[in-house]
Amino acid sequence: MKREVADFVGRCLVCQQVKAPRQQPAGLLQPLSVPGWKWERVSMDFIMGLSKTLKGYTVIWVIVDRLTKSTHFVPGKSTYTASKWGQLYMTEIVRLHGVPVFIVSDKDARFTSKFWKGLQLTLGTRLNFSTAFHPQTDGQTKRLNQILEDMLRACVLEFSGSWDSHLHLMEFAYNNSYQATIDMAPFEALYGKCCRSPVC
Repeated sequence: MKREVADFVGRCLVCQQVKAPRQQPAGLLQPLSVPGWKWERVSMDFIMGLSKTLKGYTVIWVIVDRLTKSTHFVPGKSTYTASKWGQLYMTEIVRLHGVPVFIVSDKDARFTSKFWKGLQLTLGTRLNFSTAFHPQTDGQTKRLNQILEDMLRACVLEFSGSWDSHLHLMEFAYNNSYQATIDMAPFEALYGKCCRSPVC
């Protein structure tokens, strides 16, 4: 079945139209340490400048567990305050997975704000920022952003309606897709068994 899926994707016009070219950056990379437990070390980034949805969303907050590769895609608005992002963090991440020990992110103003730093200090989470002009520090999240952008383009070409109405399905599809780096799907790595789905 895996071969049939690969053949189908290879011939799918929409799939070929939305895929962006991939080229590894030159230079030596220093990998981050391997996490000891699930949702202990996370990375996060924002995808900005998206077309405005009916609910006014223009941003997707991408949050990834570095061990299991499981992820959450949180829609948002560019007008959200640091306090609002903090509230979403508590309801979408801490509520489900507990408080991370480390967060890796770029130096986005939302992550360097006094409020965000104070919240993480209170929770006991250490913030690690990637170096300017070296996005490969957090290559995992940057690559996931590219995959999500491909999924968004495919969604726009294939379905009608706002992208936010399909975002939960994109998250489900990603979390149930095989990841070569962990030799299983993120869902399986997180919960210890394969997810029941209409495809399996």
